[in-house]
Amino acid sequence: MTVWDQAVGQAAAVELLADAASRPAAMTHAWLITGPPGSGRTVVARAFAAALQCPQGGCGTCDQCQAVLRRNHPDVLDVGSQKVVIGIDDVREWVTLAARTPAMGRWRVIMVEDADRMLERTGNVLLKSLEEPPPHTVWILTAPSPFDVLVTVRSRCRRVALRIPPVQAVTDLLVEQDGVPPEEARLAALAAQCHIGVARMLALDPEAQARRRSVLAIPGASQSVAQAVIAAGDLDAVAREEADAVVKDREDKDRAQLLEQLGETSRGRMSGFARQRLKEFDEESGKRAKRTQVDTLDLALVDLLAFYRDVLAVQLGAKVELINAGHADLVMDCARASSPGITLARLDAVEQARTHLAGNVAPALALEAMAVALALPQLVMTNSETRTETETPPVGSVNP
Repeated sequence: MTVWDQAVGQAAAVELLADAASRPAAMTHAWLITGPPGSGRTVVARAFAAALQCPQGGCGTCDQCQAVLRRNHPDVLDVGSQKVVIGIDDVREWVTLAARTPAMGRWRVIMVEDADRMLERTGNVLLKSLEEPPPHTVWILTAPSPFDVLVTVRSRCRRVALRIPPVQAVTDLLVEQDGVPPEEARLAALAAQCHIGVARMLALDPEAQARRRSVLAIPGASQSVAQAVIAAGDLDAVAREEADAVVKDREDKDRAQLLEQLGETSRGRMSGFARQRLKEFDEESGKRAKRTQVDTLDLALVDLLAFYRDVLAVQLGAKVELINAGHADLVMDCARASSPGITLARLDAVEQARTHLAGNVAPALALEAMAVALALPQLVMTNSETRTETETPPVGSVNP
C-alpha cells in the first residue's frame, strides 16, 4: 500500500510527483494539477501532500501519511471551495498560514481545490507567496484546465496534467478496494464515464442511484411537456434533498466547532460578536447549499448528455460501447422513437440548461425550460408526421 494507490491510470503524473517528493532540495514550491472531471485531481494532490510529509516518500501507513489522508494533519491545509468564487479574505488567510513553519511535518502544504474560481484581484493576493514562498512551504493548486486559471497564477506554477483513467482500471479499483461485483463495477465505471468518485457512489450509495434513476426517467417522460416537466421537477427535488443532506452534515460539525472556538458552548446568552459570526456562518451555509445543489444538478445533466450521446451513437450505427450499458433497452427505445436531428436538438437543450445553471438561473426554471425543449421536438415530429431525408430512417439496428 502507498499513498498513490488511489491515483488510478496516472502513472506518468505519479512518477513525476513521487520523484519530486523524494528530492526536497530541488523542490518546486508551487504546483498546478489539472485534468478533466473524474481524473482524480484532488486524490493526486492529497497523495502528493502525504508523500511530501512522509519520511519514506508516501508509504501510506505511517502517522504522517495517515494524518494527511484523513485530512487532519496540522501542517496541511486542504481547502475545498463550496463557493462560486474563492474570496479574497480566504486567500489572505492562506498566505498568512503559509508563512508559518511546520509544526509536525517536513513541509507546510496549502492545497487549493478549484483554483479556477479565483478572480483576478484575489489571485493577485496569492502571487507574492507563489513567487517567493518560504523555503518550507509548498502550494498545490488544482483546476480542470490550466487555461481556467489566471495566467499570472499558472505561470508561477509547475504543471501536472492528468487524464481520464480507462474503464478497466476504475472497474478493478471498485472490485479490489470496495468489494463491488465485477459486472456491477464495470457498469458503474461506464455510467460514471470513468469518474472514480462518481463510479464509487453509483456502486455503493443508494442516494446516488436514486438520483440517476431520476435522470433516466426524463427521456422516457419526454413524450409530452407535462410529463417532462414533472420528471424534471422530481430531479430538482432529489438534487435539493441530496444537497441539503450533504450541507447539513457538514454544517452541524462546523457550527459546533465555531461555537467552541467562540467559547459559547455552555452559555445561555451569546455576545454580540458571537451572534455576528453565527450570522455570517449561516449566510455562508446558504451559499454552500446552493452551490452543492447546482453541482449535483450539473452532474445529473452530464448523465443526461451521456444518455443522449448513446442514443445518437445507436441511431448513427457507431461502433462504440454504450455509457449506459446497464440501460441499453431504454437507449434503444429512445433511438427508435426519434431521429438523429431530434437527438441533437435534445443534446443542445441539456447544454443550454447547464449554461443557465452556471449563470445563476433558478434551478427549477432551468430544468423546466429544458424539459419543454426535450419534449417539443418529439411533439413536432408526431404532429407533422414528417422527417427530413437526412433524419430517416435511423441507421443500424434501431430501424423502426
